[in-house]
Amino acid sequence: MHLFQVESCDADSRARTGRIRLPHGPVKTPVFMPVGTNGAVKAASHQSLRGMGVGLILANTYHLYLRPGLDIIRGAGGLHAFTGWERNILTDSGGYQVFSLSSLRRVDAEGVRFRSHVDGSSHLFTPELVIDAQAVFGSDIAMPLDVCTAPGIGREEAETAVTATAEWLDRSVRRYGEIERNRPGALFGIVQGNFYRDLRERSVEATVVHDLPGYAIGGLSVGENYELFVEFLDFTSALLPADRPRYLMGVGTPDYILTAVECGIDMFDCVFPTRTARNGLLFTRAGPLNIKKVRNSDTFEPVDERCGCTACTHHSRAYLRHLFKTREIYGVMLATEH
Repeated sequence: MHLFQVESCDADSRARTGRIRLPHGPVKTPVFMPVGTNGAVKAASHQSLRGMGVGLILANTYHLYLRPGLDIIRGAGGLHAFTGWERNILTDSGGYQVFSLSSLRRVDAEGVRFRSHVDGSSHLFTPELVIDAQAVFGSDIAMPLDVCTAPGIGREEAETAVTATAEWLDRSVRRYGEIERNRPGALFGIVQGNFYRDLRERSVEATVVHDLPGYAIGGLSVGENYELFVEFLDFTSALLPADRPRYLMGVGTPDYILTAVECGIDMFDCVFPTRTARNGLLFTRAGPLNIKKVRNSDTFEPVDERCGCTACTHHSRAYLRHLFKTREIYGVMLATEH
């Protein structure tokens, strides 16, 4: 039985609503996953996340592997017990984080060799280790190790990355099947291919052959222009099975999310909302609002009168600006919830 059920479809696009059945409760789609890299969403308590109806957050294998380490999380009884988050957790493989450490890593057939950004120690991420780590976490959705590439690279480099991603998925699926007890939840596949249509097609074919419960699109929104993003998102999404959830990795701006929903995407994650909140940029129905601007110093209306968050139902723009100017953590917490 598939874990995903489509509940309604738009007549004029591939947009749809659905439901994903996961070990820690069902999740309605389209769904945005707040990023809790280290097992906590920045400036947001578990209680506030539950109050917002968040049923699925994202944590990161690379960061948790380095700190606090697998032994600590294993000793706690898994990531849910360690963090006290009783709802679902998707864990990224850490592939993107390793990709971003271009001066500290080397990719070969075995995996990714890298130096920790924390203390400079040397490590090897293999597809098998990444699956084993997510088994320790007890992830509800686990992601395999892949090779993410930047826009503008040559075809040969992009093709090498597609081949490695496919081979690593083969090894990930094999290792996932070997774990008899306490294996992680649903293992998704990741499609790469950079900005070459035939490589995207090849990556899709090598991924869907495993008949996995869900599929992610990687390597988009990594610096390319909007038109190229839309072209390759629409092209790649259309190639994926319609009866499985489609996950667009690392996208969280409102315009990109809405475009992606029209392209049939069901899942999103990004640090964008929490990062912009920490910098005092708040989204409203009238457009973005920089709460730190002096014009808000004596504005006693809420950020958005139609919003039901704590900031908008209990506080004024003037008060939020005051909190930011005095560097009170409560201001960041309110902005993050909003």
